[in-house]
Amino acid sequence: MRLQHFSEGLSVQTLHVGSFDDEGPVLERMHAWIADQGLHLAGVHHEIYFSDARKVAPEKLRTLLRQPVTLPARVAPTVQ
Repeated sequence: MRLQHFSEGLSVQTLHVGSFDDEGPVLERMHAWIADQGLHLAGVHHEIYFSDARKVAPEKLRTLLRQPVTLPARVAPTVQ
């Protein structure tokens, strides 16, 4: 176990309700949406668990999926 500080700044997040095994397609859709918005991934996603998997049925687990992002770099106009 380790204590880790996150200061990712701008992030995209979604609440996933369901089994941990079903998170993959949700992350794929999130990453596609990020790309569609012109944003860039900035590091790895992380998860915040609201449910205790030992006490809650898999289909009722609630997990926040958070992906840090960055805005695209501004491109300087070309001078002719």
